[in-house]
Amino acid sequence: MCKPTPNPPNTDPTAPNENLYSEKEPTDRIPSAADIRATPRTLCTMYIIDPQINIETLLGDACESLASAHVMTLDLADRTEGSSRNTLLGIAQVIMLGELAVNRALDRIDPPA
Repeated sequence: MCKPTPNPPNTDPTAPNENLYSEKEPTDRIPSAADIRATPRTLCTMYIIDPQINIETLLGDACESLASAHVMTLDLADRTEGSSRNTLLGIAQVIMLGELAVNRALDRIDPPA
């Protein structure tokens, strides 16, 4: 016959209490603002762009990323109704304006023939 609850853990009542927040084990508490400010920050190199890349390449990549985001937003807006659709169309318009600005910057760097 199965018990509905598991056996309690084996604990020694004569053992001294261990500090649950010892420095050896991480705590689950939420860090305070002071803790966050006091923590030294190191630069994450996961998404660093090579500083040797020229401006034209960076702007071209930004333009392609914005164009993709614009298409994805319009596609999602087509499948949405109500105020969410209006919000997505507004986001798509902001993305398009950013894309136009990047294209203008590219035109100034390398004018069309």
